[in-house]
Amino acid sequence: MSPRSLRYYEEQGLLASSRSDAGQRHYAEAAVQRVSLIRQLFDAGMSSRVIATVLPCVDVPDDLDVAEETYTAMVRERDRIDADIAHLIQTRDALDVLIAANSRHRAKLSPDPDPDPDPVPDPEPAVRSA
Repeated sequence: MSPRSLRYYEEQGLLASSRSDAGQRHYAEAAVQRVSLIRQLFDAGMSSRVIATVLPCVDVPDDLDVAEETYTAMVRERDRIDADIAHLIQTRDALDVLIAANSRHRAKLSPDPDPDPDPVPDPEPAVRSA
């Protein structure tokens, strides 16, 4: 983990450190697990703002209200990602239409038309794990 990433996490309120007399940052042993969790949350597509709403569940694991808020935040993020995926699929489909039109146009312009001018591949189905 780069020092720059650790400073960023600290600036965003995701990680805390103490300082030596010389100003060097010192992290508690538990910070290793916290940084790992933060990385997982970033990898899951969450912003630092959303991660800040999720981390209290780790800090106060026995609080049902906090757990409910965390659940709601994670479901909202998943829904946002699902909407982004749907939009990307629509965008890809629109691009496929344009690619197919261009392929037909190129075939008309070619002196030796290829019977199958670079057909648009069938898009792979979106995989969703349960």
